Order: sequence, then structure tokens, then C-alpha cells
Amino acid sequence: QVQLVESGGGSVQAGGSLRLSCVAFGSITSWYSMAWFRQAPGKEREGVAAIDNGGRTGYANSVQGRFTISQDNAKNTLYLHMGNLKPEDTAMYYCAFRYTSFMSLSANDYNYWGQGTQVTVSS
Repeated sequence: QVQLVESGGGSVQAGGSLRLSCVAFGSITSWYSMAWFRQAPGKEREGVAAIDNGGRTGYANSVQGRFTISQDNAKNTLYLHMGNLKPEDTAMYYCAFRYTSFMSLSANDYNYWGQGTQVTVSS
């Protein structure tokens, strides 16, 4: 079992930056992958960025070059550095975890989810 707790959301103006954090509690094995998803009102949850236990990363086209996913294994913490934010980045952001090392940006592939942290970008 894994529990995930996100933090770091907030309100920023377009062009600004934020860093989201997700702390994982529980049974963290050597083989895993984690990801950030987001969901705006009336829209489906979409994958933003993913990382596996080997540090390999993947990104959605919409955030490539602006967002960076990283992890601190010693702290069991996942990060999402978001730069050059746009109003269309406004959404609830969720951290997700699964017990396999293959990255995925599909929500159906993840078993454990955090409660989410809100990001609002104004123009």
C-alpha cells in the first residue's frame, strides 16, 4: 500500500513558475513508476509527466520543454517543476504511483493516487 500527499499548488500569473511535490508513504519497492496527471473542470484526466525507478522520464506534448519531473529517492518525494505557465495549465494536479518500472501517461495504469493540488494560472 502506498499513500501519496501532494503540495505546492497555488495561483500564479501566466509566464510564472511553480513546483509541486508529492511525498510517498508506505511500501516503496525498487521497481516502480510515478506520474503527474491533471484534470480541468469538464475534462478528462490527462497525463502530464512520468518517471520510473531508473530516472527515465516522459512528457505530454503540451508541457514538453516547460515542465520537468524529478524525484528524490532519499525523501520518497516526486517533484514537478512547471515553468512558463499558461492559463490552459489550470487544473487539479494529481500524483500517481504503480508497482512497475514502465512509464505510462495513462491514468488507467496507476493504482495509487493522491488527493490533488490546485494550480490556477491567470492571464
